[in-house]
Amino acid sequence: MQNQIYVFTIFIIYGFLIGIIFDCFRVLRKSFKTPDFITYMEDILFGIITAFLILYGLFNFNNGELRFYLFLGIFIGLSLYLSIFSKVFIKICVHIILFFKKNIYYLLIKPIKLIIKLLKKIFFKPIVFICINSKQIFNKIKKPIYKVKQKNAKKK
Repeated sequence: MQNQIYVFTIFIIYGFLIGIIFDCFRVLRKSFKTPDFITYMEDILFGIITAFLILYGLFNFNNGELRFYLFLGIFIGLSLYLSIFSKVFIKICVHIILFFKKNIYYLLIKPIKLIIKLLKKIFFKPIVFICINSKQIFNKIKKPIYKVKQKNAKKK
């Protein structure tokens, strides 16, 4: 009896986990507009994740024995989660995602642009400086050599 209560409690927790996973998919649907095909794929993925989670719990905690009280535990955990925590979880997650969507330029793109600009100053300006100055130095050296060659050509 004590083992059954333990397994029942674990499957109540599994119900909570299934509710959290379900709400994660709901948050994604509210935050991003997706085509119907992607929605169907998300539903299939949710079913697969849930099935693996339940099978893992079934084999790990109850030796693979399928009992009615396990499904009752999942139902109770899922119902408690959806009635108490779901709305708050969805609101918080949607606000966080919308904040990141609105501020992605300032959080991601702008720092990357600043880093690229800094790298250009560090690496490319010295290279350009060296190229320009080496061309001027080469021209200064080239003129005297050219004059010496002309003098030698006139002597012959």
